[in-house]
Amino acid sequence: MADVPWHENLTEPVAAGVYRIPLPLPSDGLRAVNVYVVADGAGLTLIDAGWAVAGSLERLEKGIGALDHDLGAIRRILVTHVHRDHYSQAVHLRRLFGSGVCLGAGERLSLERLLDIRTNVAVDALPLLRRAGAAHLVSDVRRLGLLEPFRPEDWEHPDRWLTAGTLELPGRVLTVIPTPGHTRGHVVFLDPAAGLLFAGDHVLPHITPSIAFELAPPELPLGRYLDSLRLIASYPDATLLPAHGPAGGSVHRRVDELIAHHHDRFAECVRALDAGAATAAEVASHLGWTRRRRSLDELDAFNRMLAVLETLAHLDVLVSRSQLSVVQDGEITRFARVG
Repeated sequence: MADVPWHENLTEPVAAGVYRIPLPLPSDGLRAVNVYVVADGAGLTLIDAGWAVAGSLERLEKGIGALDHDLGAIRRILVTHVHRDHYSQAVHLRRLFGSGVCLGAGERLSLERLLDIRTNVAVDALPLLRRAGAAHLVSDVRRLGLLEPFRPEDWEHPDRWLTAGTLELPGRVLTVIPTPGHTRGHVVFLDPAAGLLFAGDHVLPHITPSIAFELAPPELPLGRYLDSLRLIASYPDATLLPAHGPAGGSVHRRVDELIAHHHDRFAECVRALDAGAATAAEVASHLGWTRRRRSLDELDAFNRMLAVLETLAHLDVLVSRSQLSVVQDGEITRFARVG
């Protein structure tokens, strides 16, 4: 299977009793979301469940069929975070087959807020765009949300809220590790005995996860993310099983790369300020985006929004480190070097 693109494999064995099934994402540059199947004599455990979109459940059924099981064998679903490409299909599987759904306790506030306001747009993050000097993007993001109606059937509370500690499966013990950053309640699952980390979106092999675009956004989300990376680095190294991209490789090596990337990004932000930028939107326009180093204007509206918010997150961390000062100009925050 090594020659098959990671998002086209049907059912890929990644370790003894563990399989990766990539499921489709609609019009998404990430290509697919990985669902991991943990098999034991008592049935199946899923880690993440995919997005409840056309073709996803059928592909999951086919992938599990390759293991001589059907969807009814899924006993439990462990979800790394509440984003719909990970969580929404878990709700549908529970409705169809009674599978138990588990989610990190830190996601409770975000999920309850979502059930209350019933929208696909993380409206709580929109004031951050105004603060970043990018008020013009607010209407663009709202329009994107209107293109895709909210589906209340995709969202329910889990059966169990997970906290830090051990989780026993038949023949396997996982360590639940809260890793806030990408979302406020993201968790990863470490299998110490097998040397595996089911990393969700916390550690990805080719990209850095988005930061700051969520309901009820916390203070300093990037600071939390960097702390979570260092936390993962404090555990013994393991094989990376990410939610997007191919499985394999060293968790520690990728964590080091991610920390180095953000260190470089802080330096780029400071250079942009030295060149005359003052708002997060202006700084973002000085930076390169994606691995191709595209300009901000080359991105679509959604990714321009993510870029501006991530730039704001970097600048806020530099303020927390006393490296930048701020001046509030109405809704807009302007940044400057200290000293």
